[in-house]
Amino acid sequence: MKERTTELVQGFRHSVPYINTHRGKTFVIMLSGDAIKYGNFSGIINDIGLLHSLGIHLVVIYGACPQINTILNEKNIKITYHKHIRITDLVSLEQVKQAAGRLQLDITARLSMSLSNTPLQGANINVVSGNFIIAQPLGVDDGIDYCHSGTIRRIDKNAIDCQLKNGAIVLIGPVAVSVTGESFNLTSEDIATQVSIVLKAEKMIGFCSKQGVINDNGKIISELLPDEIKNKIKHLECTGDYVSSTVRFLKGAIKACKSGVNRSHLISYYKNGALLQELFSREGIGTQMVMESAEKVKQASINDIVGILELIRPLEKKGILVRRSREQLEIEVNKFTIIKRDNLIIACAALYPFIKEKIGEMACVVVHPDYRNSSRGDLLLKKIKVHAREIHLKKIFVLTTKSIHWFQERGFVLAHIDMLPESKKKMYNYQRGSKILTIDIY
Repeated sequence: MKERTTELVQGFRHSVPYINTHRGKTFVIMLSGDAIKYGNFSGIINDIGLLHSLGIHLVVIYGACPQINTILNEKNIKITYHKHIRITDLVSLEQVKQAAGRLQLDITARLSMSLSNTPLQGANINVVSGNFIIAQPLGVDDGIDYCHSGTIRRIDKNAIDCQLKNGAIVLIGPVAVSVTGESFNLTSEDIATQVSIVLKAEKMIGFCSKQGVINDNGKIISELLPDEIKNKIKHLECTGDYVSSTVRFLKGAIKACKSGVNRSHLISYYKNGALLQELFSREGIGTQMVMESAEKVKQASINDIVGILELIRPLEKKGILVRRSREQLEIEVNKFTIIKRDNLIIACAALYPFIKEKIGEMACVVVHPDYRNSSRGDLLLKKIKVHAREIHLKKIFVLTTKSIHWFQERGFVLAHIDMLPESKKKMYNYQRGSKILTIDIY
């Protein structure tokens, strides 16, 4: 019981900074038809309600592709595509409206529940749908008329903002009307992308059948930049995947990122609680797409001292690191290279140069416990080497009692105390008995 309590407390403490950061921000959540029909949908709805209770402004966009196809197949209506876009004739349009209407009512009902013993107990969520999107026809392409398949002509930003400020969740479906009073079938990914851009949303969030974007080794790619997204799309299309929710969302994410949406996230609709894990933990659980990396490697400044102290104090208490006072750290802070993620310092290392001997000491190498199975230590070592070369050093040495093998695996070799610079040799603590390792950097 004590262990479970500790996990709960730690988890809550780690999530609080994200709760404060997200409050008052606008998130656009795209629910594909596949996500809606899967059994975990009630869990997703509950998590959306929880986000709303935390003061996050939510616009929920829903799709209905599988639901539409089911109805069309049941009625023996031919399903036709051109360039991977559905052709919606008048007969198909009626079924599209039927499927979209059912989903609108179902989602609204689920979000409106406030039953006892459910996550939405007492939520009293106001869900608003309306003509926030004005559509226009896609027209004719290569002699093929898309009929009632359309695209966005205009988004009523002010109307959406007004509803969000009044505390409502805005719900938008795949059917929109035009200025001529006609109805058009739009793709939910296009709506989500354009709404995110117009509202200057903080995040655009989508769901897929995987845990996120997967690499060739079957592992989740935690972060993608626009050029990396393009390459991933090309790779998926080469395998014949042109229309999956992943591909369509990635295409939208590129536009969103380049148009000012800070982050787009792709997570699994299979995984219970994926939405919360992605938004309220440092590592997340899916793939986020950003214009620039959420992690920054930089030289430390005076503003980073508190973060560095929080990172190194646990190891100082264990005797693994030599204790540094805050005053000492303030003097030496410009010697530190740090890695920051979401304003948290997750790794640091210092380089103390001995210019006369053309050698430098790499010291205080620390990686946050949550990231020790990653490559952050290697990244720090790489940056320290680059800096050492810039100031014309030829060697780097380390003094360590616990990480001997880690350094040896990266090319360091054991050395004798005689190789230390004279000033450092005089300070060597024989009682501590640190091992000395060196590496040539030229």
